[in-house]
Amino acid sequence: MATKNNKGANSSGFVDISSNTQVVKLYKKKGRAVRIVAVVLAVLLMISGGGVLYYYHALDSLNYESDDSSKVATKATTIADDEVDEFNVSVKNDDLLSSPKVLNIMLFGEDNHKKGETGRSDSMIMASIDINSEKIKLTSFQRDTYVYVPGYGYTKLTHAYSWGGASLTIRTIEANFGVMVDRYAVVDFNSFKKIIDVLGGLTIKLDADEAAYINYQMYINKQTTNRHVLEEKDGTVTLTGQQALWYARDRGYEGIQAGDDWSRTSRQRKLLEKIFSDMRKASLTQIISIVSEVGPLVTTNLKKDEITGLVSHALTYINYDVKQYTVPQDGLWAYYTDEEAGSCIQITDMDKCRKKFAKFVFGSALTA
Repeated sequence: MATKNNKGANSSGFVDISSNTQVVKLYKKKGRAVRIVAVVLAVLLMISGGGVLYYYHALDSLNYESDDSSKVATKATTIADDEVDEFNVSVKNDDLLSSPKVLNIMLFGEDNHKKGETGRSDSMIMASIDINSEKIKLTSFQRDTYVYVPGYGYTKLTHAYSWGGASLTIRTIEANFGVMVDRYAVVDFNSFKKIIDVLGGLTIKLDADEAAYINYQMYINKQTTNRHVLEEKDGTVTLTGQQALWYARDRGYEGIQAGDDWSRTSRQRKLLEKIFSDMRKASLTQIISIVSEVGPLVTTNLKKDEITGLVSHALTYINYDVKQYTVPQDGLWAYYTDEEAGSCIQITDMDKCRKKFAKFVFGSALTA
């Protein structure tokens, strides 16, 4: 059952989505220490000898970030400290919807940035693991959506990432759309390419325009000397990491195709769904190997015991059906021009937008 969040009851903001009945009993009886031991033991039973050390090495390889909200940048020179949401759309922390049966993880694709600086978010997708309906749900947030950014005022959603990274973006999504985000993971462009290559490339269906776009970008950016690496026709191809990155960033251009951010986010969700599908063929040992190789390329605030819990149930989760969604939804937005932000996507009915989004994330667990 989806409920309003009381962050005082769970300071970490993490929800338990274990589907193992024995582990559920331990959660109820013994507390967090026993929970961790139970999940770790489940993994240890499936990994022998040196594999145990290998697994923990994999966990140590990830780039962990704290939940310290003090890291979030402020724009005090432009926005007053006592600024309020003039349209009164912000949802307070205690009113955020959450469920013990659903884990919401924000996935950010970040453009390459200078050391010590926050880059821009090229993609924002919330992956919801719903054990109640046995589905993985992917929700894209349009970058140009006109939202209230806490401490900054009204502007495009993408600016929240530039100003305060994952933390401020999550606060913005929660404040505007009313659904609690439990954790996040960030991958920059270079890491994305390496991850796809580690996975052996990405085999996916392209149309002729998508193939032409990838060829064009690869050629003009001097990433190949062959102007037509891919056949420019409809069909299934295996993309390298660099080619997959151009596929994920494709918004079209004049002379190749009429694209936009809606088609791009659709491709990003399609790409993730294909990765999930390919992972269904992997064994637990292969999954752990992938975690080890991919770990250094990912920045996350997931805790080690949380990752252990996810890995221990990975063979279950990757067999869930994948559903896709986008915010704002069709029929609930219009183009709007802001003096500072420029052309934006304005939500025309925020209440309906929130309800539809919550229904998609929580399904039958949503309270009336």
